[in-house]
Amino acid sequence: MKNSVSSHRLRKGAREEGTRMGIGRCSGTFGELLQGVLPGQEREFLVTLPIARYSTARFVALPGSPEIFVYPSHKEKSRRLAEKLMRVFDLDSGGILSLQSELPAGKGCASSSADMVATALAIQSAFGFSISQASLAQVMSSIEPTDGVMYRGIVSFYHREGVLRKLLGHLPSLTIVGLDEGGQVDTVEFNRRSKPFGRARRAEYKDLLLRMERAVTYGDLGSLGEISTRSAILNQHILPKTHLDLLLDMRQRYKALGVVVAHSGTQLGLLLDPDSSNYSQSLPAIVSELAQYSLSVCIHRTHEFR
Repeated sequence: MKNSVSSHRLRKGAREEGTRMGIGRCSGTFGELLQGVLPGQEREFLVTLPIARYSTARFVALPGSPEIFVYPSHKEKSRRLAEKLMRVFDLDSGGILSLQSELPAGKGCASSSADMVATALAIQSAFGFSISQASLAQVMSSIEPTDGVMYRGIVSFYHREGVLRKLLGHLPSLTIVGLDEGGQVDTVEFNRRSKPFGRARRAEYKDLLLRMERAVTYGDLGSLGEISTRSAILNQHILPKTHLDLLLDMRQRYKALGVVVAHSGTQLGLLLDPDSSNYSQSLPAIVSELAQYSLSVCIHRTHEFR
C-alpha cells in the first residue's frame, strides 16, 4: 500500500510538472502447452499458454537523471531492461518504475517476462515511440531466457534466443485448476542445465510441436490436451513434478482436456473446457480433491486477446 500511495503522489506531481509518464500491462502464463528441443540443433522452444493474470508497470520520466529507480527494489530485470531501452533509443532520461504483479515469482508463470514487457510498454507510452515485438524479445533475451508474452495470442517461441517461431492464433477461454508444489525455480540457472535429449526424443518433440501448432490454429482442444499431457510426462526427466501421476489419474476420471505444467517452474494443473457437459460438476470436485494435497490450489482462466 505504501508503494501504491507513493506512486500516486509521483504521478500527480508529474502531471502538474508536465513530466512524461506511461502505463503498460502484460499477461503471464501458466507454464507452457509444450516445451522441448528440436532435432539437429540446440534450439529449445516453447508454446505459450497466456492466462488472465497480469503485471502492470508505471513509468515516470526524470529528464536529465542517469538512474532508473524501481519499486519493488528486487525487480532488477525490469530495471535493467529500462536502462537498455533508454540507451537504445537515446532518451537521455532516468525514471521511476513501479511494478505491480498478480503473478508469483519462480513458479513458471512468466512473471519476469510479463514485468519486462509491461515495463517496455510503459516507457513507450511515456515517450511516444514504438519498439517492435521482435526487437523487444531480443533485448529481453539478453537479460534472461524469455517467454513469448510480448506477442498476442499463443505462439511457438525459441525462448533462449528470444526469437518467434510462429504465431498460432487464439483459443476459446479455458480453465486451469492448478496447484503449486512449493519452492522456486531460477529461470537463468535452469536454462544453463544440460538436458538429456536423445535423437528419438528430439524427433518426438518435433512431431509434438507440429501437431500443437495445428491444434491451436484449428481449435482442436482434444489434440491440444493430449499433446500438453505428453509434454508434461516427458518433462519428468528434466524437472519432475511430485503430483503428476495424481493429475494424470484425475484427468481420466474427470474427463479433463489434459495436464499442463510449468516446465521450468513449480506448478501443474488440469486444463478444462468450460463448454463441456460435465464442467459444472467436475470443477468443484477437482478443486476439492486437489485441496487435500496442496494449500496452493487456484483457478485460472486463459487470456482472451481482443
